Amino acid sequence: MSVRESEQSGVVELKEGVLNPGFEEDGNPVQDQAVRVDHCAAEEENYTQIRPYAGMPKEVLLLYSSQARYRVPRELLFWLCVACCAALVALTATVIALSPPCLSWWQRSLVYQVYPRSFRDSNADGVGDLKGIKEKLSHFQYLNIKAIWISPFYKSPMKDFGYDVEDFRDVDPLFGTMADFDDLLASMHSMGLKMIMDYIPNHTSDKHIWFQLSRNRTEYYSDFYIWVNCTEDKPPNNWVSVFGNSTWEYDPVRGQCYFHQFLKEQPDLNFRNPSVVKEMTDIIHFWLKKGVDGFRMDAVKHILEATHLRNEPQVDPNQDPNTIDTEFELYHDYTYTQVGLHDILRSWRVDLDEYSREPGRYRFMVTESYDYEEIDKTMMYYGTPFAKEADVPFNFYLLDLPQNLSGVRAKELVDLWMAHMPKGKWPNWVVGNHDKPRMSSRTGQEYVKTVNMLLLTLPGTPTTYYGEEIGMEDVNVTVIQDPFGKFDPNNSRDPARTPMQWNSEPNAGFSESTNGTWLDVGPKYETINVKAQKGDAFSVLELYKALSLLREKEVALARGWFCYVWADTNVFAFLRELDGLDQAFLVVLNFGSGTATDLSAITQLPDHLSVRITTHPMNKTHLSKSEITTSKGQGLVLEYHTSQRYHTYHASECYVSEKACYLSALDILYQC
Repeated sequence: MSVRESEQSGVVELKEGVLNPGFEEDGNPVQDQAVRVDHCAAEEENYTQIRPYAGMPKEVLLLYSSQARYRVPRELLFWLCVACCAALVALTATVIALSPPCLSWWQRSLVYQVYPRSFRDSNADGVGDLKGIKEKLSHFQYLNIKAIWISPFYKSPMKDFGYDVEDFRDVDPLFGTMADFDDLLASMHSMGLKMIMDYIPNHTSDKHIWFQLSRNRTEYYSDFYIWVNCTEDKPPNNWVSVFGNSTWEYDPVRGQCYFHQFLKEQPDLNFRNPSVVKEMTDIIHFWLKKGVDGFRMDAVKHILEATHLRNEPQVDPNQDPNTIDTEFELYHDYTYTQVGLHDILRSWRVDLDEYSREPGRYRFMVTESYDYEEIDKTMMYYGTPFAKEADVPFNFYLLDLPQNLSGVRAKELVDLWMAHMPKGKWPNWVVGNHDKPRMSSRTGQEYVKTVNMLLLTLPGTPTTYYGEEIGMEDVNVTVIQDPFGKFDPNNSRDPARTPMQWNSEPNAGFSESTNGTWLDVGPKYETINVKAQKGDAFSVLELYKALSLLREKEVALARGWFCYVWADTNVFAFLRELDGLDQAFLVVLNFGSGTATDLSAITQLPDHLSVRITTHPMNKTHLSKSEITTSKGQGLVLEYHTSQRYHTYHASECYVSEKACYLSALDILYQC
């Protein structure tokens, strides 16, 4: 078929070859018949004998596409698509603009501290190692823990069990090899786990090559440490180390005294020397390039000290200066938290941020500093609105919970942090570590579950010391290994560092050694162990797991408001709620004796609340707010539904780090 337009008449002629049945007459194809089409008459009835057909040429298609019945719907569909796309783009932009910041991995997960000497021994030498940690990675998955902080495993003479570093770029043979580390890190990442390393900037071992070169006055390293003129029997001033006695040690090789805030085998680096800062920064880069996910910055308040070397003031001015031999007998105005410290930490934060650009690979930084009653000094590690520093400083105040244990005491310690924390910052909570006695031994086993419930329902990032998830207790070791314990046996840290109790087999499943373990295994290991507690719904382990899963699942617990509700001699209670979400939680913790708590005065609470998690078996699944009964050491997570918000009417009693609201219609969070 061919189609052409007559130059004289302006009509379209259809030539032979038409195969469309609409152009057949009596079953025979129309031969040489001209069909005239008047362009001035576009009414449909004039073309009943012609219909669009498959395979039509462009010229015929154009005849129909210009008709209103085809053109108008096409244009409507086009503009409808444009409008829909514009609306989708606008909605997407609005959701992005209004969405609150996503929680990072260190905010979503618990942080679990592994003390490698005591976690798992893979080669039967009685000491834990890196391969042993790898063997037990499934334990973290079982507990829904995704962030693991591993205490030092650097090459070390082990005078302070790894905190005296001989080589920051090597693994001590006691723990394995660098290949073992690489394998552990790769295994953790493949399982979705994050590794936080201990970084020890303040000092090195006296066996470190830098110190050996510095004591010999090798030019580049001569000022890597703090050297002053002195005599062997007369230190430069009254400064006292953390482990007791003078911070100064005479070195006969150099003929001067060097400064050490811990053991004499741990000389302090001179961070007023730019070369030291550079070398220590290069070490951070070394481990970041290997892929570690963050650092715990050890003993940061000790990094700098005053250059004038004046005597520090005595706590008791009348005390004989010759009798001062502990850190608590002096005010450390010249050796702790000196000007310039935060500049160093902020520069390291910049380095970590350089490695945080890859999605999902944020590099975490937490600082360790015991500041006791000077909590404002601790808060400085959060940084300022203009300069970022630590993501969180460690919060050790809950370690004091056993002192005058009560509901009021619990609230005081929680509020001590929340009331001083800069607005919008993220809290952190610690109830145990390698330097303090275990909570279970200080409060008693009856409160272990309640302490864990407190830890895992407070806002922020909880930090768990290995063994707390099963209620491990302090152990009276037969031979003191701790150097601090050797100086003061009453303050030995060994009892809280004993081997992890995995099962009821010899050595508690920690080691297959026939020659014993580096510290004694706890005498109750046959009942206080992971295997024995698995499957027991009311064991310390299973309760810990349930709380970990609940914290991740429920957005009100993950990022909602935190509000004080009640505190007395026995009970501490608080709410967790989120704007726009009708689901909320009331946490009731008994730190005293059995009692009934009446919360009927709180109008924002419904009359009845359902029991979501309890530390003790109970028959009731619902409780009245006018009589919430708890026994000694019992904890409750109560769930309720309401459209009323407690924080709206009690703003002074409530806190939130990153405010967000829930939109039920779209099941999303938005900034409000």
